Amino acid sequence: MSKGTTDLPVDPFRDREASNYENPIPSRELLLEVIRGFSTPVSRDQLFTELKLEGDDHYEGLRRRLRAMERDGQLIFTRRQCYALPERLDLIKGHVIGHRDGFGFVRPEGVGNKEDLMLPSHQMRGVIHGDYILAQVSGVDKRGRREGRVVRILQESTKQIVGRFFIEDSMGYVVPDDSRISQDIVIPNDFRMGARMGNVVVVEINQRATRQHNAVGKVVEVLGENMAAGMEIEIALRTHDIPNEWPSEVTKQIQGLGEEVPEEAKAGRVDLRDLPLVTIDGEDARDFDDAVFCERKKSGGWRLWVAIADVSHYVRPASALDNEATKRGNSVYFPSEVIPMLPEVLSNGLCSLNPQVDRLCMVCEMTISDSGNLSGYKHYEAVMNSHARLTYTKVSKMLDGDEELRERYAPLVPHLEELFGMYKVLKKSREERGAIEFETIETQFIFNADRKIDRIVPAERNEAHKIIEECMILANIASARFVEKAKEPALYRAHDVPGEERLQGFRDFLGELSLHLSGGLEPTPRDYAALATLIHDRPDKELIQTMLLRSMKQALYQADNIGHFGLALKQYAHFTSPIRRYPDLTLHRAIKYLIAKNEGKHEERWTPTGGYHYSFDDIDKIGEQCSMTERRADDATRDVADWLKCEYMQDHIGDEFEGVIANVTGFGFFVRLKELNIDGLVHISNLANDYYQYDAIGQRLIGDSSGLVYRLGDTVQVKVAAINLNDRQIDFDIAGTNRKPRGEGKTAKKKQQRMRKAEGMRSFGGNPAKKAFIVEDGKAKTEHRSKSKRVRSSVRQKLKEGAVPLAEGDKAPAAGDSKSKKANDPKRKVKKSSKARKKQRAGKKERLEKKAN
Repeated sequence: MSKGTTDLPVDPFRDREASNYENPIPSRELLLEVIRGFSTPVSRDQLFTELKLEGDDHYEGLRRRLRAMERDGQLIFTRRQCYALPERLDLIKGHVIGHRDGFGFVRPEGVGNKEDLMLPSHQMRGVIHGDYILAQVSGVDKRGRREGRVVRILQESTKQIVGRFFIEDSMGYVVPDDSRISQDIVIPNDFRMGARMGNVVVVEINQRATRQHNAVGKVVEVLGENMAAGMEIEIALRTHDIPNEWPSEVTKQIQGLGEEVPEEAKAGRVDLRDLPLVTIDGEDARDFDDAVFCERKKSGGWRLWVAIADVSHYVRPASALDNEATKRGNSVYFPSEVIPMLPEVLSNGLCSLNPQVDRLCMVCEMTISDSGNLSGYKHYEAVMNSHARLTYTKVSKMLDGDEELRERYAPLVPHLEELFGMYKVLKKSREERGAIEFETIETQFIFNADRKIDRIVPAERNEAHKIIEECMILANIASARFVEKAKEPALYRAHDVPGEERLQGFRDFLGELSLHLSGGLEPTPRDYAALATLIHDRPDKELIQTMLLRSMKQALYQADNIGHFGLALKQYAHFTSPIRRYPDLTLHRAIKYLIAKNEGKHEERWTPTGGYHYSFDDIDKIGEQCSMTERRADDATRDVADWLKCEYMQDHIGDEFEGVIANVTGFGFFVRLKELNIDGLVHISNLANDYYQYDAIGQRLIGDSSGLVYRLGDTVQVKVAAINLNDRQIDFDIAGTNRKPRGEGKTAKKKQQRMRKAEGMRSFGGNPAKKAFIVEDGKAKTEHRSKSKRVRSSVRQKLKEGAVPLAEGDKAPAAGDSKSKKANDPKRKVKKSSKARKKQRAGKKERLEKKAN
């Protein structure tokens, strides 16, 4: 659109604006369309004329709307007093991702954007991790990354930060617990709220940091001592902004709920109370989402019922319960505590499929062929009564022939065996379609009565886990197909194909292990599955699986169905856990709406039992929110697990463990302990006395002189050296290795001899005696210093306790002194004053000058 154009597009939101304002003005959408038509930034007066507006009211309304659009980052107000589009000024909107070293990144919003924009440390001074900002590309850094500057903060992430309170030179300050926030926060004396040195506190920022000044805040909550039981969860909840208190509106809404399902709620539903549905969960589970039953069909194949708790009946759209569930997005499962998405009266009560009580449910009834294909399905609302609360352990033992348990649950055993038979066929079908399957090892924390870790054990996964997993996957597939066929807006669980850069990195890693991933630039799930099968019996299997997972993209919730790469499925959605996942709840509502629509029982977007018809815009927003809350929960639980591992390892400083090198960097390598699945860093400065070269492609460190090679996947013996609980870091020292240093094999020795001739023996690499001297000399010095320090400390302690008799005239050293001061010894040398020493040096210099002359 050029200046002075008279043909204006029709405002698509004219009716909306007219319903909201007495004197409606053009919508944001129309303003953006008009501004796009100009080849240069446009002034407010130009827009007023172009839009053919009249009067002071319209002018003021336009001014306010433009300012609001500027505030939200939709427009930029230039120095020439004009409005421009951010994308035309090479501006980027996105969230700030902080780094512990002070710099950060801007992650561009939207799908398909380029790489993150790097923010130098001086640009990070005025922003905080999580801020939503407008940034501009300012150049390229030394590593070739796009570098930017902050133009404007569109939305501050949070004003509350958790951290530890310290006092230095009478000044109070808080060091944030979140390493992504690298700025300390100054706390004036009047705003300490009684916090003591080292306390964990919650701070509210009153004044943002600038390039000249630190951020200033006040303590709003003192959580307690750093090592208090449960403190790690309190910190994680606040650091990641996870809601953990119920608003008064929610409390009020659930007051009328009882323990039993009202009879009127059961009316009109399919009655499945006589069907022997059972729940199969972990020993510690309290919320039971799903129940299953399977029977063999006379014509061949199986009929499978998957009954899921009907949460949508109790949690209606736009209610206080629904708003809070949207904010939470999912339940968060910490090792010793659960932050539920729904209040316990629902999650553990009315919604939970507890045994021997009537419960409302949504059912997906399916037929499966003898070859394991899903041949039919239907969804309906029902009422059920769970016949037993079983555990994975019990079911596994019954299938293995445990006579006592089989006798105890005799009526259910035939059905469980039928489930197991169906599972075997489903497993084979899964393998044939190329789904990627891992046998990852997860850890379980065992706590004592004081909520401290007693031990860390591997979490066992048996056949019963896999049976339920396959049943849930089938129900999720059927539900996704149902809404897709009806073209009903719904959330899909989307897992995209791997990105090119990560894929190439993974191929380089495999090449170092003499492995190969088929498929070229576009490997299929079947290619990945073939690799997973190939490495199944390798000792470094877990490491390769970890790298394989890192090569893939993260699964998301979105309205567009792109399939699920990892499961090798064209349609997939989450239907089976509405008690703990909000996406499942939205899918239940969509399915209920379709059922009611087919029966003519819906009213516009609503149904009497909680169904709801979402728009695609609604689903897009919910998908972004739920993807965010899922990542938030993962980050929080990882932080807590890292804290607990560090706390546990504090009692093992000096102990030795066997581990595998899990990651190699330029500053050292990370070792994963085999027994505990705990990672720690062996810093390059703690390796043998040598210079080490980092081979990024080969993922290894190579000693210049010693010839030692530390490679990804190598088994090493490490000793726990230090623990940094605040940073969740564990430091290891190398205690031994099962590998030979480079150069000790026959082929390597011959190669080394040729290298010596070519290079003229320019290093100690080929001389074992000198190599041993270099290593052992450093070790000897370290051990000597440590021994001397221990001896001095022991003597001081014994003198303090009176265990060592003092000679006449001797005085015991004060506790903590590093030197023994014999103040009363008449034979001791008197230390000269600095004045006397200067005089002595001057005299010596004078004598030397005379002698020279």
